[in-house]
Amino acid sequence: MRIITRPDFDGIVCAVLLFEAENVTGPVKWVEPNDMQRGIVDVQQGDIIANLPFDDRCTLWFDHHHTNKIDKPFKGAFKIAPSAAGVIFNHYKDKFKRDYSELIKKADKIDSADLSLDEVLYPEKYGVVLLSMTVLGRDEYDERYWNQLVHLLRKSKIDQVLKDPEVKAQCGAVVEKNKIYKDLLKKHTILNKHVSITDFRAFDKVPTGNRFLVYSMFPEAVVSVKIRYDTKDRDRVAVSVGHSIFNRNCKVNVGAMLSAFEGGGHRAAASCRFAAGKADDYIPQIIDILLKNEDNEN
Repeated sequence: MRIITRPDFDGIVCAVLLFEAENVTGPVKWVEPNDMQRGIVDVQQGDIIANLPFDDRCTLWFDHHHTNKIDKPFKGAFKIAPSAAGVIFNHYKDKFKRDYSELIKKADKIDSADLSLDEVLYPEKYGVVLLSMTVLGRDEYDERYWNQLVHLLRKSKIDQVLKDPEVKAQCGAVVEKNKIYKDLLKKHTILNKHVSITDFRAFDKVPTGNRFLVYSMFPEAVVSVKIRYDTKDRDRVAVSVGHSIFNRNCKVNVGAMLSAFEGGGHRAAASCRFAAGKADDYIPQIIDILLKNEDNEN
C-alpha cells in the first residue's frame, strides 16, 4: 500500500495522517495533478490517492478540489473543504493516537490562503506560513526533504519541526528567495485592468517564491495569471490562476474555467498545462474570461 499525493503543504499533511491511519508499506509517490489527468501515473491496486484527481485503479481516494468531484462509487472521502488533510482527518478521526487537530487548522489556513497582509509580506514572522513555502512542488523537486517533513510532523509539533537544522536552512533560503522573487514579479508582471499577468517564459529556470506576493503588489487586481514553461518539459506551458486574497471581487470559478483548458482545481485557485503550440489560442481565451469577470457556475 502506497500513498500518492502532491508535493505541497496540504499533501505533506495528508501523508502524515495516512501513515498513521493505514498500514502504508511503501514510500510516498509524489506527483502533480496534471500527470494524473494525463493518465501517466502508475497507480496500483492498494494505493491511496490524496489531494489529486481520482483514478479507478486506486483502493482509497481523498480529495477536496471542486473540479475533481466524481459521480461514481469509491472508497474514501470527498468534500469541498479548506484542505484535503481536513477531509482525511475527519474520516479517520478516531484512529489517531496523537492529536493532529492543530496541524489540520494550519493546513486549512495555508491551503485556503486565509492569510493576512502581514503574513504575506513577512512570512518569517509566522512559522507555519514560512514552513509551507519550503514545499515548492513542481518548481523544485526535493523528494527527500518532503519525506523528511512527513517524518518530522508525524512525531512533533510545528514549533519543534521548525528547530530541525535542515528545516531552518530551508526556511532561511525561502526568505532570501522571496526578496529576489519580488523584484522579478515587478519586472515580468503587467496589469490588464483587474487582471495581473506574470509571464516567466523567458526563464530557463522558472523563478519561485511567495505565491501570494503578487496580490500585495497589485492591489487593483482581483485575479492573477502566471504563465511559465513546464519545469520538466519546455514543450508544455503551465498556467496558474488565483483569486486575490485581498481584493476578493473575482466572480469566475477558475477551477471550472481551467477544466476547459486541460486543467482544473478550486473555485479560487487552479492551474492547467498544455502543449506549447496551444498557448496563443488558450492564454488569450483565459485572460478574456477573467476580464469579463462573469459568474460561470450556473
